[in-house]
Amino acid sequence: MAEDKKTFIDKISKALAKCEGLTLKDLLFSYRGTPYPVTACSVETFQALEDLEARRDDMVLVSYPKCGVNWLIQILSDLIFTTLQSKPVSTELPFIECGDPGKYQRMKQIPSPRILATHLNYDCLPKSIFKNKAKILVLFRNPKDTAVSFFHFHNNVPGVPSYSSWDEFFSEFMNGKVSWGSYFDHAVTWNKHIEDENTMIVIYEDLKENLTASVKQIAEFFGFSPTAEQIQSIADRATFQAVKDKAQETHGAIGSFLFRKGGVGDWKNLFTEAQNQEMDAKFKVCLEGTKLGAKLKYDVYCKV
Repeated sequence: MAEDKKTFIDKISKALAKCEGLTLKDLLFSYRGTPYPVTACSVETFQALEDLEARRDDMVLVSYPKCGVNWLIQILSDLIFTTLQSKPVSTELPFIECGDPGKYQRMKQIPSPRILATHLNYDCLPKSIFKNKAKILVLFRNPKDTAVSFFHFHNNVPGVPSYSSWDEFFSEFMNGKVSWGSYFDHAVTWNKHIEDENTMIVIYEDLKENLTASVKQIAEFFGFSPTAEQIQSIADRATFQAVKDKAQETHGAIGSFLFRKGGVGDWKNLFTEAQNQEMDAKFKVCLEGTKLGAKLKYDVYCKV
């Protein structure tokens, strides 16, 4: 298992190394109208993505960047280990759209159950996920904290191209010109499928508020039956601080940047009044009155 972890961390390090010397302009390429980072994705990999053969027992984890999916991967890995006594193999980059086109052939060798993570919209997922009825867990975080976390990732990770200011990043974020495109397009797309069979939406802030209840809900969704003691013990190991403390061991040098603060409300330190009004208006147009909008509790987490 130690060799698997080393291979996984090496792949993350290689992806980061590709950032050296890149400008923001050089970092992104467009595929079907959405920007992606050249360091992790390629046209060839997207073209090969349809070759991914999903299994019925695959666990698909979806989120927009910086919404906490790496945290969710850790929780699910622990759930698998605790209930099945088997550790998920993680030699590939955790996101299905990241890496070289040959990864989909290699993924056939990974034993079930596999964790398939992605930042992609519903419409961009491989068709075999739906055909084979794999379960899809979609994680959302309030858009203001998501934007701030995304900004800090760009400006804190050594080698990753930085934005000249928060104002510059905010403008690009609102216009969907950051990696993986628009938060709101992503949210609108998934809201259309919020009641689909085999799909469940979880909210980052709910995880923070009651991790034990969230672990139980996630376990039930994927068909696991841990005891109350096992659920509590997974939750204890999965607090944000516990995951952050082990981040270097699990993710190498990037670990401390992937698991930075994990707080709720950090947006208040950066948003101007004008930016608050702009995002409030965008939320109103895109998500107010929707089921996902209600789940996000925007008035609780995003109003001053």
